[in-house]
Order: sequence, then structure tokens, then C-alpha cells
Amino acid sequence: MSNSKLTRQMGLLALIATGVCSMLGASINVVPFMIQRNVPGIGPYVLPAFLFAAIPALFAAFAYGILSSAMPRAGGSYIYASRGLNPYLGFVASFSQWFGLSIVIGVISYLTIPFIRDITSNFGWIGIANTLEVGWLRVSLALGIIWSFVLINIRGIKSYEKIVLPMMFLMFALGSIVIISGLIFDSTDFLNALQEKESRNFDPTPIVPFDLKVFLSAAALLFSSFIGFDSIAQAGGEAKNPTKNLPKAIVLAIVGVGAFYFLFSASVYHIVPWSFVAEEALKKDISAPGLLSYILPSGWGVAILVGAAIALINDLPAMLLSVSRLMFAWAEDGIFPAAISKVHLQNHTPYVALLVAGCMASIGVLGSHFAGDFFLGIDIMVTSMMVNFLLMCITLVALPRINPQLAKEISVVKNRKTQLIIAWSGILTLSAFLMIHTYKDLTSKAESWYFHSTPIWLIVMGLASIIFAYKWKQLKKHNPDLTKTFLELPTE
Repeated sequence: MSNSKLTRQMGLLALIATGVCSMLGASINVVPFMIQRNVPGIGPYVLPAFLFAAIPALFAAFAYGILSSAMPRAGGSYIYASRGLNPYLGFVASFSQWFGLSIVIGVISYLTIPFIRDITSNFGWIGIANTLEVGWLRVSLALGIIWSFVLINIRGIKSYEKIVLPMMFLMFALGSIVIISGLIFDSTDFLNALQEKESRNFDPTPIVPFDLKVFLSAAALLFSSFIGFDSIAQAGGEAKNPTKNLPKAIVLAIVGVGAFYFLFSASVYHIVPWSFVAEEALKKDISAPGLLSYILPSGWGVAILVGAAIALINDLPAMLLSVSRLMFAWAEDGIFPAAISKVHLQNHTPYVALLVAGCMASIGVLGSHFAGDFFLGIDIMVTSMMVNFLLMCITLVALPRINPQLAKEISVVKNRKTQLIIAWSGILTLSAFLMIHTYKDLTSKAESWYFHSTPIWLIVMGLASIIFAYKWKQLKKHNPDLTKTFLELPTE
């Protein structure tokens, strides 16, 4: 089954769905509210922090879009940096991305089970809901979800599209209930419902003083909400009309999801006082459906829960596609074992890479369970992706000097001055966000050093460097012009 190749079957809509489904999930239903516990003191400034976080993400997205028009191949970010900057940095950037996303696939799968639990509870199936609280069962179900999507991805792009497209539209439709609710209800309605249902009086806290340090820490974490559009670039080897569709899909995905995310979060905070959200977050894991369950009719509440579960689950096939194509690209270049580049003869999918991706995601599930805090996985992803996006912006600056031939292939935003404005703006803002996020991680309280994302990330990068040095030495023996070879795009 190894003589086949990837085929260009993905149209614009499927590419957009890949980005959308990678971005929406825990980011929209959990992170904007649990951030009150993870970044104490952010209080009423969550939405401004979200808008601030969008700035470097947009610059990174534009850099991705420009580079994708010149290098439409599987393993997008790896190909961009390895051909336009340096093979080692290309591998480190993509290994960082692969590691972060692989862990988060497991985190998302693990987070899905409480949403399913809440759905069963709303239907009155208390026995099932209580059973889903059992640790080993939660882990088993999370693993089952991951491996189901691994098999769906192996079956081919058509099978993949049949899952992600309907779920994307359903996710938007059910999520829109939250936005509509924000137009109908306000905090007064919520406080009255809280009194009626729980005989509980709650006095909202007045506006707290603005703290720049806290604000920047929150923005660095909320940056995770925009991570996912890069999945589109990883599918570059399977996109139809890639020089046009890849950049278009990247921009449409990040703008569309960003607008939806902001309206969704604004609606929840319009209904539920931020001080209530902060108080509840200190006691337990909370989500948008859980917060709105106090005020919405039961049918609406169940619909939002179902939408949240779909949003989480729909992250998985797109992210599995992304990380598997990165490994495929490494193997094609000889940086990873050749077996990982094997493509299924009938389905035209890198099935070995998908199986390895499933194993890595399974580690993420176990890590989430034993660490007891899913934000560790998110922190690792944020560190990894900030480094990746930063290198993409640097690549955009370096490309004409390192690889002038590929620079000529850029078909969107051809003006060099505009390219440099985008790239340097991305470099400056992403560097600032990376420093803020790293400082926050290293100064946070944790039981052990391995509950900090930065040292874990550094260990992984050390491992990546060892792998690259070993494989590069082997490749050099058989190809003295290896550096020149890495200036060319992989053959299709």
C-alpha cells in the first residue's frame, strides 16, 4: 500500500471546514470562562484581551496565506520554513507544532466526556451521567473517540468531508443559540433565575482596576483560540487549485471563526456576570452551556450542550489530518522513518502517520487525566504554536534571499513592502506574546517542574534537534548537495 500518492480532492469548502473545525471547540466553550481561574484578576477584561490576542494571529495568518500560495504541499509549515529559511528550523517549527497539537487532540477528547455527561444529565439519565464520572471509563471513551476518527481519516478525504462539513454547519447553527440568547436575556434575568432555581442571592462585583500584566497574560492564553487555521496549510498536498484556495481558506477561516467566537463569548458575559463566572471557575470546571443552563429553557440548554459536544468532537478529525501530514512531509524528506510516508493505495491517505498521530493523542488523554488540569496541555500548545507562527513570519522576511525562485511563485500580496509590514508586525507581536506566555508559565505555582509547559517544550525541542542531527548526517552521506535539494519543493 506504499506506492500511492496523496491526491488533490479537497475543495475550498472542505479546506475552510478543516480550519474552522480545528479552531472551534474548547476555545469557544471553555477557555473564555475557565480563564477566570487560570488568570486570576482578568475579571471583565476577557473580551478586550481576546481582541488584543487577534492581532498577532492575523499577522501569522496572512504570512501563512502568502507562503501557501508559493509552496502548496503537504506539511505546510514544515515545507515553508525548510525551503524558505533553514531545514533545521523548519523541522523544529513543525515538530513544535506537531507535539503541541498532538497533545491537545488528547486534551479535547478528554474534555468531551463531561459534555456528554451533562447531556445525559439533562435528559434525566442520572445513572449514565454518574457513570461517566468514573475515571477509567472517561479515559476509555476519550481514547475510543480518538481512534474512531483515526479510522475515518484513514478511509480517505471523502469520508473525512462527510464528517466535518455537516458537523461544521450544525456547530454554527447550535452555537448561534448562545448569540441569540445574548440579545434576549441580560444579567438581571440571570440573577432572578439563580434566585428562583437555587434560592441563591449573588451580588455582582463592581468593575475591578485594570492590570496590564494580568491583561497581557490573558491575551497570551486567549491566543490559543486562533490556533487551527494552520491545519489548512498542512493539507496543501490535497487541495484543489491550491495557490488560490489555500490563502483564501486561511483568511476566511480565521476571520469567520474570530467573529463568531467574539459574539459567542460576549453573549455569555452579557447574561452571566463575570464575577459569578470567576467564583464558579474556582470551584469546578465550567463551560458556556453550564453557565447558561440557569436561564435558558431546557430544550435550548440541551441544544447548546449538543452543539458544544459537536464543536469539541469536530476538532479531532481536522487536527489528526494536520499532524499526520506533518509527519508525512518529514518522512518524504527523509527526516523521519520512510514507513511513515506510506500512503494507502485505495484511500490515498498516509495511514501509518495517522496511526502514529493516534498514539500521540492517546498520550495526551492520559496526561490530562493524571495531571488533573487540561490547561497544561493548552499551555504546551500555545508555546509550540507561537514559536511556529513566529518562524513563519521570519520565513516571509528571509524567503527572497534564501530561495528567490520560490519567492517568485507567491501569487497573493505580491508587493514586497506589504509582505515586510505583515512579517515584521507578526515578528514583533508574536515575540512579545511568547515572552509574556513564557514568563507567566515559569512564574506560576505548580506541584512539580513537569507541570510547567516551557521545560517540557524545551525537552521536546532537544529531542527534535537530536533526531534532525542524526537524520541529516545520514542523508548527507548519500547526497552531498543536500542543502540544494532542500531548496526544491517535494515532487507530487
